[in-house]
Amino acid sequence: MAQIVTLTMNPALDIATATEHVRAEHKLRCEAPRYDPGGGGINVARAVHALGGDARAIFPAGGAAGEMIRHLLQQEDVAYEAIAVSGFTRESLAVDERRTGKQYRFLLPGPAISQQDQERCLAALSRAAPEADYIVASGSLPLGVPDAFYARVTELAQRRGKRFVLDTSGAALKQSGRGIRNERDEEEAARELIAEGRSEIVVVSLGARGALVATGGESARLPAIATQAKSTVGAGDSLLAGIVLGLCRGLALRDAVRFGIAAGTAALLGPGTQLCRRDDVERMYDELSQTRPSAA
Repeated sequence: MAQIVTLTMNPALDIATATEHVRAEHKLRCEAPRYDPGGGGINVARAVHALGGDARAIFPAGGAAGEMIRHLLQQEDVAYEAIAVSGFTRESLAVDERRTGKQYRFLLPGPAISQQDQERCLAALSRAAPEADYIVASGSLPLGVPDAFYARVTELAQRRGKRFVLDTSGAALKQSGRGIRNERDEEEAARELIAEGRSEIVVVSLGARGALVATGGESARLPAIATQAKSTVGAGDSLLAGIVLGLCRGLALRDAVRFGIAAGTAALLGPGTQLCRRDDVERMYDELSQTRPSAA
């Protein structure tokens, strides 16, 4: 039984390496690369598994990068179902510049996903849904997939009577047309999403400012944990994994968001594309639980 089933329509093979100095028109000698399976929902499933939860990742995969993602998930013992598609799954490259400590990230495009393959992904999600507590759709949408696709995933979760969590960016989140200039705008935008019936709960990741959590009745700001980041890859996915797993374990909403903040912060400690580690998350959650949120 998978407590959490994730859907990733735009997976990636994450590659991380480092070089002394990034310079144009030079051959840059890099250190041995690290490879990780990537993409929003895949990272969420990996982080849930690392934190002791049960997760299953569903995603389309094609070409050598798709095969590598399968292999790496098997090595991590993360349950998955890969939908074979034509074309080549995209690759994502993160290069750390040792001289400055800066990180450069290069995201390649993935294949267009046909209507038939979109339906196959939804069918796989429908088959996996009955035993899940939560369905999580996370990540950008690839070529060929319409902006309204996640609305179909929402409907599928509702038909199955499952809690649904969406974490995405781009056109799907630009329809409100609201500009965010300050904290008041953040809070009003979150409340509007709830008032319009688009969501029951909204969590806004604010980076070094922590997170804003809003429901129909209240909102609160939860503080971040100060740390020196080695890499930001997968931090948002780890945050989401911590929140959903916390809810699965019966934590109150604010405590679940604190657990998510701890997971997201722990992901910053690892090099390259490494996600959060359980001992770091549990230690940081204990520290964060001693603080009190400010009223919004």
